[in-house]
Amino acid sequence: MADLTVQDVLRMAKENNVKFIRLQFTDMFGILKNVAITEKQLEKALNNELMFDGSSIEGYVRIEESDMYLRPDPNTFVIYPWTQGEGAEARLICDIYNPDGTPFEGDPRYILKRATQKALDMGYTLNVGPECEFFLFHTDSEGVPTIKTHDKAGYFDMAPVDLGENARRDMVINLEKMGFEVEASHHELAPGQHEIGFKYSEAISAADNIMTFRYVVRVIAQRHGLHASFMPKPVFGIAGSGMHTNMSLSTVDGTNAFYDENGKDGLSQAAYYFMGGIFKHIKGMAAITNPTVNSYKRLVPGYEAPVYIAWSGKNRSPLIRVPAKRGASTRVELRNPDPSCNPYFTMAAALQAGLEGIEKKINPPEPTNVNIYEMTPEERTEAGIDNLPGNLFEAILELEKDDFIKKAMGDHVHPLYLEAKKLEWHNFASRVHQWEVDEYLTKF
Repeated sequence: MADLTVQDVLRMAKENNVKFIRLQFTDMFGILKNVAITEKQLEKALNNELMFDGSSIEGYVRIEESDMYLRPDPNTFVIYPWTQGEGAEARLICDIYNPDGTPFEGDPRYILKRATQKALDMGYTLNVGPECEFFLFHTDSEGVPTIKTHDKAGYFDMAPVDLGENARRDMVINLEKMGFEVEASHHELAPGQHEIGFKYSEAISAADNIMTFRYVVRVIAQRHGLHASFMPKPVFGIAGSGMHTNMSLSTVDGTNAFYDENGKDGLSQAAYYFMGGIFKHIKGMAAITNPTVNSYKRLVPGYEAPVYIAWSGKNRSPLIRVPAKRGASTRVELRNPDPSCNPYFTMAAALQAGLEGIEKKINPPEPTNVNIYEMTPEERTEAGIDNLPGNLFEAILELEKDDFIKKAMGDHVHPLYLEAKKLEWHNFASRVHQWEVDEYLTKF
């Protein structure tokens, strides 16, 4: 990440004829918010003088505590490539501060910063490489998104079968212009499903990148007459979208702390303990990594989605996979998060859990190197393989029981988050759905 000063940003904005700047931040549910300003207000914003009404953002503050400050991070300044020319548009990602100059405890970026500071205090930096999947759907004659695609492609297929390839190509071009190092882009398993993978980075930068990625993908899709959806399971009967999260710790000198050439399978004890901490808290984390009712429509057997709490370096059916590469590339891949999650919360929870594993020397279970989907329930029980929560309500109950993960989220966020998720479940459970009408209307 470039180390930009306020003067660097002002100079770049002037040189590139930037007329509008979006001051962006993320709400409790991982939804991108922004306050748009003109270039005349940029210096004032960079001097941390701009306020906004925090009471209008769910999970922030009450109306009597509404004034909050936006503090732009100069290193996040980037110009949107599709706006370059007369009246270019740029963005800055902001931290949220209270009027007294203290960080706002409900800011998801702050919650991740607090976790990364704990890692630094222990001598570590978290690096994250996300794999974000999404669907490209048609819109109807009025521009309303549908779940229709005439794409008949499969995994790694090419045009002309993959009809979203031109859109995906433009996404990659624009992302690279914005500083992303795209490592691969391809058609995924399901019709209309795609993945664009970008290089790992330090945790806060990685979470910022995910938020930027989701925004860019949707903007470019719209310019192609398509709708990009990060909904985990938009279509019954085909694979859902995940956000596999590759994680490693590095020491202060940049050495990969998960690699030990003399360790079992080339893994350090820290890597095993890190996994152990995640396994201890994964049920409590599920309402964060898989935060919607729809998330659990993806987490079902038969679609390569991780359902069972196990790990392996040999196959992709468990919750955690350890890819074969060693040395600087040694990492663990947490496979259950989906792209509807708040990436700041997800990384903060995973990091805090992993660090507790290191602190308390929590060992993971033995690896499971057979296809868990082919095991019988009795075989899984005998092997000590548990399941993730089966729906959002079960996940809420697990989060309520996990004081450690609630503490990782903070005293401001976790009660508001739980309240909102309980309401989401109630709204879902109390509705009559089309399946019920089809199944029961003429039967009874």
